[in-house]
Amino acid sequence: MTPEQREVCAEAASGIRGRVPAPMIAWVQSPEFARRGQRLGEMLRYQTTLPPTLSELAILITARYWTSHYEWTVHKREGLKAGMDPATIDAIAARREPPLRDAQERAVYAISTSLLETRGVPEALYAEGVAALGARGMVELVGILGYYGMVSMTLNTFEIGLPEAFAPELA
Repeated sequence: MTPEQREVCAEAASGIRGRVPAPMIAWVQSPEFARRGQRLGEMLRYQTTLPPTLSELAILITARYWTSHYEWTVHKREGLKAGMDPATIDAIAARREPPLRDAQERAVYAISTSLLETRGVPEALYAEGVAALGARGMVELVGILGYYGMVSMTLNTFEIGLPEAFAPELA
């Protein structure tokens, strides 16, 4: 590693996560990209107005869409810790519509699936999202989807797999 790469990894390890996130295995080849990407990830994961259950719902939908085994395994655990319904997680894994508890969960699910599957959000759905999450929450949700799409693509492209102790859960 170059001194700049070591510095970027040290910055990441001293951040909120307390470790170097998996995509940085690839990102560190471009140190400034790694620095900015991991900082954006910290903000979107830990500093949005969305409660952790909603963030994890969006992340799991994204991981399932990309069949990102690493991202799925990490965020399934995080979602359960945050209080997500296990039946919701299982339904997303099986590509079925999950049981959703409230208007916020319904908005996150509908917006996430619409954006990932059709690359857009109809006007009425956007209005529902703003009503449920607020304008700031909508921006943060789209940011989470975009960021974790990039993370999933990185993990898949550079074949950053699960540790040997874990088996893939997604078909």
